[in-house]
Amino acid sequence: MDKYSSGLVSESFWFIEFRKIIKLKYDRKTWDEIKDLCLVDNLLGISKDYRAKRNYGYLKNRIDTLDEGLMELFINADLNTQKIINIVAIAKKNRLFYEFLYEVYREKVQLGAPVLTDSDISIYFKNKQSQDDDMSTWTDVTLRRLRSTYMNFLTDAGLLTVGGKEKKITPPILDITLENYLKDNGDNQMIKAITGVN
Repeated sequence: MDKYSSGLVSESFWFIEFRKIIKLKYDRKTWDEIKDLCLVDNLLGISKDYRAKRNYGYLKNRIDTLDEGLMELFINADLNTQKIINIVAIAKKNRLFYEFLYEVYREKVQLGAPVLTDSDISIYFKNKQSQDDDMSTWTDVTLRRLRSTYMNFLTDAGLLTVGGKEKKITPPILDITLENYLKDNGDNQMIKAITGVN
């Protein structure tokens, strides 16, 4: 099983970039061609070379979790479903984030809790730190940044809605095509993690 990683502190939701690259992959472009478009033609609109290279790498890893069927579904889906597929890809790539969705977000939905708070995420991290030696060495700064990243991802994906100072829990109703696709591919746990259903 993958180790817990704090790598998401360096990432954003990057929905527009994610969509651009999936379209190119779907159009049968190779990763080398896409890398050239990102680094030479500045497809991602990033002025610094090292950042363009880094972000391309993160997006490639994220998109590599999707098979052809899920890419095709993405291309033909509405905006909300595309955002859900992005969060599915992030969760497939990062065990700590996936477990957060499954253990915290899902439980809050099931309990009918109206909001997700910073302390919900902090408690989750503390519990994981007590179980994992590597994670126990992470700094407060790392954990704070990671907490903020998680909140942003959930908000950008529509799983949370900001109302004043509160982050309201707004579990999605999955597009039936996506739901069936995940079920057929043994991803029932992912459906539960994102929607909170039993």
